[in-house]
Amino acid sequence: MNDTAVTTRSDATGEGLWEQASAHLRAQLSEGTFSAWFTGVKALHLDHDTVTLAVPNPFTKQWIESRYLDLVHDAFREAANRSLTVALSADDGGPVPIAVEAEPEPLPTPAPPHSGRDRTTGVGPAQDGRAHRGLAPTATEPSTSFHPKYVFDSFVIGSSNRFAHAAALAVAEAPAQAYNPLFIYGGAGLGKTHLLHAIGTYLAHCHPNQVVRYISTEQFTNDFIVALQRRTIPDFHRRYRAVDVLLIDDIQFLEKKEGTQEEFFHTFNALHPSSQVVITSDRPPKKIATLEERLRTRFEWGLITDIQPPDIETRLAILQKKAETDGLHVPAEVMSFIASHIQTNIRELEGALIRVVAYASLTGTEVTLELARDVLKSLLSGTTEARVTADLVISVTSGYFDVTDEEIRSSSRSRPLVNARQTAMYLCRELTDLSLPKIGERFGGRDHSTVIHATNKIRGLLKERQSCYEQVQELTARIRQQAARG
Repeated sequence: MNDTAVTTRSDATGEGLWEQASAHLRAQLSEGTFSAWFTGVKALHLDHDTVTLAVPNPFTKQWIESRYLDLVHDAFREAANRSLTVALSADDGGPVPIAVEAEPEPLPTPAPPHSGRDRTTGVGPAQDGRAHRGLAPTATEPSTSFHPKYVFDSFVIGSSNRFAHAAALAVAEAPAQAYNPLFIYGGAGLGKTHLLHAIGTYLAHCHPNQVVRYISTEQFTNDFIVALQRRTIPDFHRRYRAVDVLLIDDIQFLEKKEGTQEEFFHTFNALHPSSQVVITSDRPPKKIATLEERLRTRFEWGLITDIQPPDIETRLAILQKKAETDGLHVPAEVMSFIASHIQTNIRELEGALIRVVAYASLTGTEVTLELARDVLKSLLSGTTEARVTADLVISVTSGYFDVTDEEIRSSSRSRPLVNARQTAMYLCRELTDLSLPKIGERFGGRDHSTVIHATNKIRGLLKERQSCYEQVQELTARIRQQAARG
Protein backbone atom coordinates (compact mmCIF):
# COMPACT_ATOMS: atom_id res chain seq x y z
CA MET A 1 0.00 0.00 0.00
CA ASN A 2 1.47 3.37 -1.05
CA ASP A 3 0.05 5.69 1.59
CA THR A 4 1.20 9.29 1.61
CA ALA A 5 1.95 10.67 5.03
CA VAL A 6 0.08 13.77 6.12
CA THR A 7 1.50 16.45 8.33
CA THR A 8 -1.48 17.06 10.57
CA ARG A 9 -0.82 13.96 12.65
CA SER A 10 2.49 12.21 12.88
CA ASP A 11 2.81 8.95 10.92
CA ALA A 12 -0.79 9.23 9.70
CA THR A 13 -1.65 6.75 6.93
CA GLY A 14 -4.86 5.74 5.25
CA GLU A 15 -5.14 2.68 7.49
CA GLY A 16 -4.30 4.65 10.63
CA LEU A 17 -6.77 7.41 9.83
CA TRP A 18 -9.51 4.91 9.01
CA GLU A 19 -8.89 3.12 12.30
CA GLN A 20 -9.41 6.40 14.17
CA ALA A 21 -12.31 7.52 11.98
CA SER A 22 -14.10 4.17 12.27
CA ALA A 23 -13.82 4.35 16.06
CA HIS A 24 -15.52 7.76 15.90
CA LEU A 25 -18.20 6.34 13.59
CA ARG A 26 -18.84 3.40 15.89
CA ALA A 27 -19.54 5.84 18.72
CA GLN A 28 -22.02 7.79 16.56
CA LEU A 29 -23.95 4.80 15.14
CA SER A 30 -25.77 1.86 16.64
CA GLU A 31 -23.78 -1.36 16.79
CA GLY A 32 -26.13 -2.95 14.24
CA THR A 33 -25.72 -0.11 11.76
CA PHE A 34 -21.93 -0.03 12.06
CA SER A 35 -21.67 -3.80 11.76
CA ALA A 36 -23.96 -3.91 8.72
CA TRP A 37 -22.27 -1.19 6.67
CA PHE A 38 -18.73 -0.53 7.90
CA THR A 39 -17.11 -3.76 9.14
CA GLY A 40 -16.07 -4.69 5.60
CA VAL A 41 -14.71 -1.23 4.73
CA LYS A 42 -10.92 -0.83 4.39
CA ALA A 43 -8.61 2.08 3.64
CA LEU A 44 -7.35 1.74 0.07
CA HIS A 45 -4.96 4.68 -0.15
CA LEU A 46 -4.36 8.24 1.01
CA ASP A 47 -3.31 10.82 -1.57
CA HIS A 48 -2.81 14.35 -0.21
CA ASP A 49 -6.35 15.52 0.67
CA THR A 50 -8.23 12.46 -0.60
CA VAL A 51 -8.69 9.18 1.25
CA THR A 52 -10.13 6.27 -0.73
CA LEU A 53 -12.06 3.55 1.05
CA ALA A 54 -12.73 0.09 -0.41
CA VAL A 55 -16.27 -1.21 0.18
CA PRO A 56 -17.51 -4.76 -0.53
CA ASN A 57 -19.93 -4.01 -3.39
CA PRO A 58 -21.74 -1.23 -5.31
CA PHE A 59 -24.85 -1.63 -3.13
CA THR A 60 -22.87 -0.81 0.03
CA LYS A 61 -21.17 2.10 -1.77
CA GLN A 62 -24.49 3.60 -2.79
CA TRP A 63 -25.98 3.09 0.67
CA ILE A 64 -23.07 4.76 2.50
CA GLU A 65 -22.94 7.64 0.01
CA SER A 66 -26.65 8.36 0.32
CA ARG A 67 -27.02 7.95 4.08
CA TYR A 68 -23.74 8.13 6.00
CA LEU A 69 -21.28 10.18 3.95
CA ASP A 70 -21.70 13.29 6.13
CA LEU A 71 -20.79 11.24 9.21
CA VAL A 72 -17.81 9.65 7.43
CA HIS A 73 -16.46 13.08 6.45
CA ASP A 74 -16.82 14.36 10.02
CA ALA A 75 -15.13 11.23 11.37
CA PHE A 76 -12.10 11.78 9.11
CA ARG A 77 -12.00 15.47 10.02
CA GLU A 78 -11.82 14.42 13.67
CA ALA A 79 -9.10 11.87 12.91
CA ALA A 80 -6.94 14.03 10.64
CA ASN A 81 -7.62 17.37 12.29
CA ARG A 82 -8.49 18.83 8.86
CA SER A 83 -10.99 18.28 6.07
CA LEU A 84 -10.38 15.39 3.71
CA THR A 85 -12.22 14.33 0.58
CA VAL A 86 -13.57 10.79 0.96
CA ALA A 87 -13.96 8.56 -2.09
CA LEU A 88 -15.52 5.11 -2.08
CA SER A 89 -14.36 2.30 -4.37
CA ALA A 90 -16.65 -0.72 -4.78
CA ASP A 91 -15.46 -4.28 -5.37
CA ASP A 92 -17.65 -5.47 -8.23
CA GLY A 93 -16.87 -9.04 -7.23
CA GLY A 94 -18.89 -8.71 -4.04
CA PRO A 95 -22.33 -10.25 -3.42
CA VAL A 96 -24.99 -9.23 -5.91
CA PRO A 97 -27.01 -6.45 -4.27
CA ILE A 98 -30.76 -6.49 -3.84
CA ALA A 99 -32.52 -3.22 -4.58
CA VAL A 100 -34.09 -1.54 -1.58
CA GLU A 101 -37.06 -0.30 -3.60
CA ALA A 102 -38.07 -3.82 -4.64
CA GLU A 103 -38.06 -5.37 -1.21
CA PRO A 104 -37.94 -9.16 -1.60
CA GLU A 105 -39.97 -11.61 0.32
CA PRO A 106 -38.10 -13.21 3.24
CA LEU A 107 -37.16 -16.83 3.46
CA PRO A 108 -39.89 -18.92 5.08
CA THR A 109 -39.27 -18.99 8.81
CA PRO A 110 -42.23 -20.62 10.54
CA ALA A 111 -42.09 -20.00 14.26
CA PRO A 112 -41.90 -23.01 16.54
CA PRO A 113 -44.63 -23.42 19.12
CA HIS A 114 -43.52 -22.62 22.62
CA SER A 115 -44.93 -23.17 26.03
CA GLY A 116 -43.69 -20.05 27.78
CA ARG A 117 -40.76 -19.45 30.05
CA ASP A 118 -40.38 -21.23 33.37
CA ARG A 119 -39.34 -18.44 35.71
CA THR A 120 -38.97 -20.81 38.65
CA THR A 121 -36.07 -22.82 37.23
CA GLY A 122 -32.47 -22.16 38.09
CA VAL A 123 -31.63 -21.41 34.47
CA GLY A 124 -30.72 -17.77 33.84
CA PRO A 125 -33.50 -15.90 32.02
CA ALA A 126 -31.41 -15.08 28.97
CA GLN A 127 -30.23 -18.65 28.52
CA ASP A 128 -33.73 -19.99 29.05
CA GLY A 129 -35.35 -17.77 26.42
CA ARG A 130 -32.75 -18.43 23.73
CA ALA A 131 -32.39 -22.15 24.33
CA HIS A 132 -36.15 -22.40 24.22
CA ARG A 133 -36.07 -21.14 20.62
CA GLY A 134 -33.15 -23.33 19.61
CA LEU A 135 -30.81 -20.36 19.11
CA ALA A 136 -27.23 -20.13 20.31
CA PRO A 137 -26.53 -17.75 23.22
CA THR A 138 -25.22 -14.33 22.27
CA ALA A 139 -24.08 -13.08 25.64
CA THR A 140 -20.77 -11.89 24.20
CA GLU A 141 -22.47 -9.69 21.62
CA PRO A 142 -22.22 -5.96 22.42
CA SER A 143 -25.32 -4.75 24.25
CA THR A 144 -27.57 -1.98 23.02
CA SER A 145 -26.49 1.50 24.08
CA PHE A 146 -29.19 3.50 25.84
CA HIS A 147 -29.34 7.28 26.18
CA PRO A 148 -28.06 8.15 29.66
CA LYS A 149 -30.64 10.93 30.09
CA TYR A 150 -33.61 8.79 29.06
CA VAL A 151 -34.31 7.05 32.37
CA PHE A 152 -37.44 6.66 34.49
CA ASP A 153 -36.18 9.23 37.02
CA SER A 154 -35.96 11.95 34.36
CA PHE A 155 -39.39 11.20 32.86
CA VAL A 156 -41.84 13.85 34.08
CA ILE A 157 -45.17 12.23 34.93
CA GLY A 158 -48.49 13.95 34.37
CA SER A 159 -52.07 13.08 33.60
CA SER A 160 -51.25 12.81 29.89
CA ASN A 161 -48.63 10.06 30.28
CA ARG A 162 -49.13 8.53 33.71
CA PHE A 163 -50.56 5.21 32.53
CA ALA A 164 -47.94 4.76 29.79
CA HIS A 165 -45.17 5.39 32.34
CA ALA A 166 -46.71 2.93 34.82
CA ALA A 167 -47.05 0.25 32.15
CA ALA A 168 -43.45 0.75 30.98
CA LEU A 169 -42.16 0.51 34.55
CA ALA A 170 -44.21 -2.64 35.17
CA VAL A 171 -42.68 -4.24 32.05
CA ALA A 172 -39.18 -3.26 33.17
CA GLU A 173 -39.74 -4.74 36.62
CA ALA A 174 -41.26 -7.99 35.37
CA PRO A 175 -40.55 -8.61 31.68
CA ALA A 176 -42.97 -10.93 29.85
CA GLN A 177 -45.20 -11.12 32.92
CA ALA A 178 -47.16 -7.88 33.05
CA TYR A 179 -48.14 -6.54 29.62
CA ASN A 180 -46.91 -8.43 26.58
CA PRO A 181 -46.74 -6.92 24.07
CA LEU A 182 -46.84 -3.33 25.33
CA PHE A 183 -47.87 -0.92 22.54
CA ILE A 184 -47.34 2.81 23.22
CA TYR A 185 -48.54 5.36 20.69
CA GLY A 186 -48.63 9.15 20.50
CA GLY A 187 -47.45 12.15 18.52
CA ALA A 188 -43.85 13.09 17.85
CA GLY A 189 -41.84 14.52 20.73
CA LEU A 190 -44.05 13.25 23.58
CA GLY A 191 -41.68 10.74 25.20
CA LYS A 192 -42.21 7.35 23.56
CA THR A 193 -38.53 6.81 22.78
CA HIS A 194 -37.65 8.07 26.26
CA LEU A 195 -39.72 5.25 27.77
CA LEU A 196 -38.10 2.61 25.55
CA HIS A 197 -34.63 3.71 26.61
CA ALA A 198 -35.77 3.89 30.24
CA ILE A 199 -36.93 0.26 30.07
CA GLY A 200 -33.61 -0.77 28.55
CA THR A 201 -31.51 1.06 31.14
CA TYR A 202 -33.60 -0.35 34.00
CA LEU A 203 -33.20 -3.89 32.70
CA ALA A 204 -29.44 -3.44 32.24
CA HIS A 205 -29.12 -2.56 35.93
CA CYS A 206 -31.74 -4.82 37.51
CA HIS A 207 -31.73 -7.81 35.12
CA PRO A 208 -28.14 -7.86 33.81
CA ASN A 209 -28.41 -11.47 32.56
CA GLN A 210 -31.15 -10.61 30.12
CA VAL A 211 -30.38 -9.75 26.50
CA VAL A 212 -32.17 -6.53 25.54
CA ARG A 213 -32.34 -5.23 21.99
CA TYR A 214 -33.49 -1.70 21.12
CA ILE A 215 -34.00 -0.99 17.43
CA SER A 216 -35.86 1.41 15.17
CA THR A 217 -38.13 -0.09 12.55
CA GLU A 218 -35.97 1.53 9.90
CA GLN A 219 -32.87 -0.25 11.24
CA PHE A 220 -34.74 -3.57 11.46
CA THR A 221 -35.66 -3.16 7.79
CA ASN A 222 -32.09 -2.24 6.81
CA ASP A 223 -30.63 -5.21 8.70
CA PHE A 224 -33.12 -7.55 7.07
CA ILE A 225 -32.24 -6.32 3.57
CA VAL A 226 -28.52 -6.70 4.30
CA ALA A 227 -29.09 -10.22 5.64
CA LEU A 228 -30.88 -11.17 2.43
CA GLN A 229 -28.17 -9.57 0.32
CA ARG A 230 -25.33 -11.33 2.16
CA ARG A 231 -27.28 -14.55 2.70
CA THR A 232 -26.90 -14.26 6.48
CA ILE A 233 -30.52 -14.75 7.50
CA PRO A 234 -29.55 -17.17 10.35
CA ASP A 235 -27.38 -14.42 11.88
CA PHE A 236 -30.23 -11.96 11.52
CA HIS A 237 -32.59 -14.36 13.30
CA ARG A 238 -30.04 -14.91 16.06
CA ARG A 239 -29.72 -11.16 16.58
CA TYR A 240 -33.44 -10.46 16.89
CA ARG A 241 -34.90 -13.74 18.15
CA ALA A 242 -32.24 -14.69 20.71
CA VAL A 243 -33.29 -11.90 23.05
CA ASP A 244 -35.31 -11.61 26.22
CA VAL A 245 -36.64 -8.12 25.51
CA LEU A 246 -37.17 -6.49 22.11
CA LEU A 247 -37.82 -2.72 22.12
CA ILE A 248 -38.84 -1.52 18.66
CA ASP A 249 -39.46 2.14 17.82
CA ASP A 250 -41.74 3.70 15.17
CA ILE A 251 -43.48 0.52 14.00
CA GLN A 252 -45.66 2.62 11.67
CA PHE A 253 -42.76 2.52 9.20
CA LEU A 254 -43.72 -1.07 8.41
CA GLU A 255 -46.37 0.46 6.15
CA LYS A 256 -46.07 -0.74 2.54
CA LYS A 257 -43.18 -3.08 3.37
CA GLU A 258 -44.77 -6.49 2.85
CA GLY A 259 -41.50 -8.43 3.04
CA THR A 260 -40.43 -6.80 6.31
CA GLN A 261 -43.92 -7.27 7.76
CA GLU A 262 -43.66 -10.98 7.00
CA GLU A 263 -40.27 -11.19 8.71
CA PHE A 264 -41.42 -9.22 11.76
CA PHE A 265 -44.49 -11.46 12.03
CA HIS A 266 -42.25 -14.51 12.39
CA THR A 267 -39.90 -12.64 14.74
CA PHE A 268 -42.85 -11.70 16.94
CA ASN A 269 -44.08 -15.29 16.99
CA ALA A 270 -40.61 -16.54 17.92
CA LEU A 271 -40.45 -14.15 20.87
CA HIS A 272 -43.99 -14.09 22.23
CA PRO A 273 -44.95 -14.96 24.94
CA SER A 274 -41.66 -16.03 26.55
CA SER A 275 -39.86 -12.78 25.70
CA GLN A 276 -41.10 -9.24 26.24
CA VAL A 277 -41.94 -7.07 23.22
CA VAL A 278 -42.45 -3.30 23.55
CA ILE A 279 -43.55 -1.31 20.49
CA THR A 280 -44.02 2.40 19.83
CA SER A 281 -45.92 4.13 17.04
CA ASP A 282 -47.38 7.50 16.16
CA ARG A 283 -50.84 5.92 15.90
CA PRO A 284 -52.75 2.87 17.24
CA PRO A 285 -52.48 -0.46 15.34
CA LYS A 286 -55.88 -0.16 13.69
CA LYS A 287 -54.84 3.14 12.05
CA ILE A 288 -51.57 1.91 10.52
CA ALA A 289 -52.46 1.64 6.84
CA THR A 290 -51.48 -1.53 4.92
CA LEU A 291 -50.52 -3.31 8.15
CA GLU A 292 -51.36 -7.00 7.83
CA GLU A 293 -54.32 -8.04 9.92
CA ARG A 294 -52.39 -10.87 11.59
CA LEU A 295 -49.80 -8.35 12.82
CA ARG A 296 -52.48 -5.90 13.93
CA THR A 297 -54.21 -8.55 16.03
CA ARG A 298 -50.91 -9.57 17.65
CA PHE A 299 -50.15 -5.97 18.59
CA GLU A 300 -53.55 -5.88 20.27
CA TRP A 301 -52.93 -9.05 22.34
CA GLY A 302 -51.34 -7.12 25.17
CA LEU A 303 -51.81 -3.57 26.43
CA ILE A 304 -52.27 -0.53 24.15
CA THR A 305 -51.74 2.84 25.82
CA ASP A 306 -51.28 6.35 24.48
CA ILE A 307 -49.36 9.48 25.42
CA GLN A 308 -51.24 12.75 24.97
CA PRO A 309 -49.79 16.28 24.75
CA PRO A 310 -48.94 17.45 28.30
CA ASP A 311 -51.16 19.79 30.28
CA ILE A 312 -49.85 23.12 31.62
CA GLU A 313 -48.75 21.64 34.97
CA THR A 314 -46.79 18.87 33.27
CA ARG A 315 -45.19 21.31 30.82
CA LEU A 316 -44.01 23.45 33.73
CA ALA A 317 -42.62 20.39 35.49
CA ILE A 318 -40.79 19.36 32.30
CA LEU A 319 -39.15 22.78 32.01
CA GLN A 320 -38.17 22.77 35.68
CA LYS A 321 -36.66 19.31 35.29
CA LYS A 322 -34.74 20.41 32.18
CA ALA A 323 -33.40 23.50 33.95
CA GLU A 324 -32.39 21.47 36.97
CA THR A 325 -30.67 18.76 34.88
CA ASP A 326 -28.74 21.23 32.70
CA GLY A 327 -27.93 23.66 35.52
CA LEU A 328 -29.92 26.54 33.99
CA HIS A 329 -31.10 29.51 36.06
CA VAL A 330 -34.48 30.51 34.65
CA PRO A 331 -37.09 32.65 36.48
CA ALA A 332 -40.45 31.03 37.16
CA GLU A 333 -42.30 33.66 35.11
CA VAL A 334 -40.21 32.78 32.03
CA MET A 335 -40.95 29.08 32.43
CA SER A 336 -44.65 29.87 32.82
CA PHE A 337 -44.58 31.97 29.63
CA ILE A 338 -42.93 29.20 27.61
CA ALA A 339 -45.21 26.48 29.04
CA SER A 340 -48.36 28.46 28.29
CA HIS A 341 -47.42 29.13 24.66
CA ILE A 342 -45.93 25.79 23.54
CA GLN A 343 -48.54 23.17 24.23
CA THR A 344 -48.19 20.05 22.09
CA ASN A 345 -44.56 19.00 21.70
CA ILE A 346 -42.07 18.38 24.52
CA ARG A 347 -39.12 18.58 22.13
CA GLU A 348 -40.20 22.04 20.98
CA LEU A 349 -40.89 23.04 24.60
CA GLU A 350 -37.36 22.17 25.73
CA GLY A 351 -35.93 23.68 22.54
CA ALA A 352 -37.58 27.02 23.33
CA LEU A 353 -36.02 27.03 26.81
CA ILE A 354 -32.57 26.26 25.36
CA ARG A 355 -32.97 29.03 22.77
CA VAL A 356 -33.78 31.65 25.41
CA VAL A 357 -30.88 30.62 27.65
CA ALA A 358 -28.49 30.45 24.67
CA TYR A 359 -29.38 34.01 23.63
CA ALA A 360 -28.87 35.31 27.17
CA SER A 361 -25.50 33.57 27.35
CA LEU A 362 -24.37 34.92 23.96
CA THR A 363 -25.37 38.52 24.75
CA GLY A 364 -24.33 38.49 28.41
CA THR A 365 -27.81 39.45 29.61
CA GLU A 366 -30.14 38.04 32.23
CA VAL A 367 -33.00 35.72 31.38
CA THR A 368 -36.14 37.84 31.72
CA LEU A 369 -39.73 37.62 30.54
CA GLU A 370 -39.15 40.47 28.08
CA LEU A 371 -36.13 38.69 26.62
CA ALA A 372 -38.09 35.43 26.30
CA ARG A 373 -40.91 37.21 24.46
CA ASP A 374 -38.45 38.77 22.05
CA VAL A 375 -36.41 35.61 21.45
CA LEU A 376 -39.41 33.34 20.95
CA LYS A 377 -41.45 35.79 18.85
CA SER A 378 -40.70 33.94 15.61
CA LEU A 379 -41.17 30.52 17.20
CA LEU A 380 -44.56 31.35 18.71
CA SER A 381 -46.12 33.27 15.84
CA GLY A 382 -48.77 31.21 14.12
CA THR A 383 -48.11 28.03 16.09
CA THR A 384 -51.78 27.14 16.24
CA GLU A 385 -52.83 28.30 12.77
CA ALA A 386 -50.03 27.23 10.45
CA ARG A 387 -48.53 23.83 9.85
CA VAL A 388 -44.86 23.76 8.90
CA THR A 389 -43.73 21.09 6.44
CA ALA A 390 -40.26 19.77 5.64
CA ASP A 391 -40.59 20.98 2.05
CA LEU A 392 -41.28 24.50 3.30
CA VAL A 393 -38.27 24.40 5.64
CA ILE A 394 -36.00 23.21 2.82
CA SER A 395 -37.34 25.82 0.39
CA VAL A 396 -36.91 28.75 2.79
CA THR A 397 -33.50 27.56 4.00
CA SER A 398 -32.16 27.02 0.47
CA GLY A 399 -33.30 30.51 -0.52
CA TYR A 400 -31.67 32.03 2.56
CA PHE A 401 -28.32 30.34 1.83
CA ASP A 402 -28.61 30.95 -1.93
CA VAL A 403 -28.64 27.29 -2.92
CA THR A 404 -31.32 25.13 -4.55
CA ASP A 405 -33.62 22.59 -2.91
CA GLU A 406 -32.02 19.87 -5.02
CA GLU A 407 -28.53 20.84 -3.78
CA ILE A 408 -29.62 20.61 -0.14
CA ARG A 409 -30.98 17.12 -0.81
CA SER A 410 -27.90 16.09 -2.80
CA SER A 411 -24.78 14.26 -1.61
CA SER A 412 -22.53 17.31 -2.16
CA ARG A 413 -20.15 18.02 0.71
CA SER A 414 -19.22 21.65 -0.04
CA ARG A 415 -19.02 23.66 3.18
CA PRO A 416 -21.88 26.10 2.40
CA LEU A 417 -24.15 23.20 1.47
CA VAL A 418 -23.28 21.22 4.60
CA ASN A 419 -24.11 24.23 6.78
CA ALA A 420 -27.39 24.88 4.94
CA ARG A 421 -28.34 21.19 5.09
CA GLN A 422 -27.61 20.83 8.81
CA THR A 423 -29.52 24.03 9.59
CA ALA A 424 -32.53 22.79 7.60
CA MET A 425 -32.44 19.43 9.39
CA TYR A 426 -32.35 21.21 12.75
CA LEU A 427 -35.32 23.39 11.80
CA CYS A 428 -37.27 20.35 10.57
CA ARG A 429 -36.65 18.73 13.94
CA GLU A 430 -37.74 21.85 15.80
CA LEU A 431 -40.69 23.03 13.72
CA THR A 432 -42.29 19.85 12.35
CA ASP A 433 -43.69 16.68 13.87
CA LEU A 434 -41.62 14.44 11.60
CA SER A 435 -39.62 11.63 13.16
CA LEU A 436 -35.86 11.33 12.59
CA PRO A 437 -36.19 8.70 9.80
CA LYS A 438 -38.84 10.78 8.02
CA ILE A 439 -36.63 13.87 8.14
CA GLY A 440 -33.78 11.81 6.71
CA GLU A 441 -36.04 10.71 3.85
CA ARG A 442 -36.76 14.36 2.95
CA PHE A 443 -33.02 15.01 2.63
CA GLY A 444 -32.20 12.54 -0.12
CA GLY A 445 -32.85 9.36 1.88
CA ARG A 446 -30.26 10.02 4.59
CA ASP A 447 -30.13 7.88 7.73
CA HIS A 448 -31.68 9.11 10.98
CA SER A 449 -28.22 9.14 12.62
CA THR A 450 -27.18 11.85 10.14
CA VAL A 451 -30.17 13.94 11.29
CA ILE A 452 -29.16 13.46 14.93
CA HIS A 453 -25.62 14.56 14.13
CA ALA A 454 -26.86 17.67 12.28
CA THR A 455 -29.28 18.76 15.01
CA ASN A 456 -26.67 18.27 17.73
CA LYS A 457 -24.16 20.27 15.69
CA ILE A 458 -26.49 23.25 15.21
CA ARG A 459 -27.70 23.07 18.82
CA GLY A 460 -24.09 23.38 19.95
CA LEU A 461 -23.37 26.26 17.57
CA LEU A 462 -26.41 28.15 18.84
CA LYS A 463 -24.66 28.50 22.20
CA GLU A 464 -21.30 29.43 20.68
CA ARG A 465 -21.88 31.64 17.63
CA GLN A 466 -24.04 34.74 17.46
CA SER A 467 -24.23 34.43 13.66
CA CYS A 468 -25.69 30.91 13.86
CA TYR A 469 -28.22 32.03 16.46
CA GLU A 470 -29.32 34.96 14.28
CA GLN A 471 -29.60 32.70 11.20
CA VAL A 472 -31.88 30.27 13.04
CA GLN A 473 -34.01 33.11 14.41
CA GLU A 474 -34.38 34.72 10.98
CA LEU A 475 -35.17 31.41 9.26
CA THR A 476 -37.73 30.48 11.92
CA ALA A 477 -39.51 33.80 11.39
CA ARG A 478 -39.53 33.40 7.60
CA ILE A 479 -40.80 29.82 7.78
CA ARG A 480 -43.59 30.75 10.21
CA GLN A 481 -44.63 33.70 8.04
CA GLN A 482 -44.77 31.64 4.85
CA ALA A 483 -46.67 28.85 6.64
CA ALA A 484 -49.20 31.39 7.89
CA ARG A 485 -49.71 32.71 4.36
CA GLY A 486 -50.31 29.14 3.17
